[in-house]
Amino acid sequence: MKDQDRPQQLAASLLLYVLERPELVEGFLGVSGLRPEDLRQMAGTAELDLPLLDYILEDDGRVLDAAEALNLRPEDFLKTRIALDGPGGYGWEVG
Repeated sequence: MKDQDRPQQLAASLLLYVLERPELVEGFLGVSGLRPEDLRQMAGTAELDLPLLDYILEDDGRVLDAAEALNLRPEDFLKTRIALDGPGGYGWEVG
């Protein structure tokens, strides 16, 4: 796998992880305003990947649980978020 494909692969794995956990799906749909059918239509797009990463990143427990389940380091989620949207895209300015 090419390095530039890794963020999309992690985002896809994260979506599958969330879809396997009804409480996470419900929480994500509640905060995002998306409908279940939107998840199918938007899978693999930044319009879904970025809000999904944001949802996971909002709670340390979600980050740690997802990292353990996906055999990743917790920091991989923020690195992926930055890789997909660029530095400063998470609300911080690049100095």
